[in-house]
Amino acid sequence: MPGRLSRAGLLRRGVAGGGALLLSGSAVSAFAGAAGAATVPDGDLTYLRLLVGVELLAADFQAQALASGKLTSARAAATKQMLADEKAHYRSLSTLITGAGQVPATSDDINFTYPKRSFDSEASMLKVATSLETLTLGAYLGAVENIQTAQLRLPIGQIAANEAQHVSALADAAGKPIIGRPFAASLQIDAVSAALDAYES
Repeated sequence: MPGRLSRAGLLRRGVAGGGALLLSGSAVSAFAGAAGAATVPDGDLTYLRLLVGVELLAADFQAQALASGKLTSARAAATKQMLADEKAHYRSLSTLITGAGQVPATSDDINFTYPKRSFDSEASMLKVATSLETLTLGAYLGAVENIQTAQLRLPIGQIAANEAQHVSALADAAGKPIIGRPFAASLQIDAVSAALDAYES
């Protein structure tokens, strides 16, 4: 079992050896045909690893929120759905990375920490969840903006659409407008990496 990864390690993981890699169109069912016979450059693989880290963070938080026992039944049901979505996103991204001959990070590789009192109440969990889902959405939009492999943009955009639903659902739960700005913020890779670092122990 490899040691725990820092955010820099998460981004570097698998870069050794360099060079463009071939990604099979059958690499993942959710991305079926999206990257068929596409050569994926190292920069795109770095983005995929970053998105894996974001998904692991979101899933970890949601699992701990559910385990707290402090969510109402409606909020718990929505959190379970979000957790299932994050796991589906993670599986798809991980299979893409594996299909490119590299090893994706897992929940065993990273220890996440959260601000004090994050799990004290449903309101505190909603606040942190909103920050994490906004980060996740921004990370995916940054990937759509910057990824070079055209075949990956649609599936990554599809995940971004789902993450936008999460942001909207959390806004509704907090009594805020469910429709946000007309142009959601796109976060660049360094900003996402730094944000992830804040949640690492």
